[in-house]
Amino acid sequence: MKIAEITNRVVKAVLVPRNKLEYIASRDELKNVGVYFLFGESADKAKPMVYIGEAEDCLDRIKQHNRLKEFWNYAVVTVSKINAFTKSHAKYLEHIAVAEAKEANRFDTENTVVPSKPFVTESMEADLLDSFDTIKILLSTLGFPVFDKITKESITKKELLMLKGDNLYAEGDLIDDGFVVFKGSGLKHNTTASCHDYLVTLRKKLIEEQIVMNVDGKYRFMEDYIFNSPSTASGVVLGRATNGWTSWKDRSGITLDELKRK
Repeated sequence: MKIAEITNRVVKAVLVPRNKLEYIASRDELKNVGVYFLFGESADKAKPMVYIGEAEDCLDRIKQHNRLKEFWNYAVVTVSKINAFTKSHAKYLEHIAVAEAKEANRFDTENTVVPSKPFVTESMEADLLDSFDTIKILLSTLGFPVFDKITKESITKKELLMLKGDNLYAEGDLIDDGFVVFKGSGLKHNTTASCHDYLVTLRKKLIEEQIVMNVDGKYRFMEDYIFNSPSTASGVVLGRATNGWTSWKDRSGITLDELKRK
């Protein structure tokens, strides 16, 4: 279990592995009004998954999800350190959290719709937006950057990395939690006979979920996608096993290995 907070902010985040629910039940942090996040992965999904909810007793609600939802491995519960959140506050935070998670598109959001926005006063809305900024920071600190947007526009031309092949061009960048391939990048139609099974499977997921689509006879990334390593990114793009540290290069032809490891 991990507890994260910023000293002069009212929000606290508690990270609980699924197998530690019995232990956390002996503590009081989660028996409160708050917003919770369930994180996990699925063999059928190309992205990590998140479910976002609110509850008057977060521990009780997570116990319900322990019985009913299969995919998650970790829960992060965000509550007020001074017990200041009400049901309306939690519903507002849930509304904005689901909306921004879907917009950031870093995780596959299990919530099918964005919850309705409850009425809160103008001054309270300002306070809650400040609390939400804290939630975003705490989640990223705990290793779940569900609201962090990665865009090509935020990368300078000097830092942009490229991968070229026969009738193929892709762009990407090394980031904190992996390697992002940017929207518009190409992907080879076929894989080699020696291509690793995990690369073939991941390519199939990307196409099935329309993250990669056939556009005018060529496969293209329809959105930015984060791989766990440069080599996985280059392997999926090229359809064969490859060393991403030497395949990805900047505009001057300098490899990622030379830029970051030497």
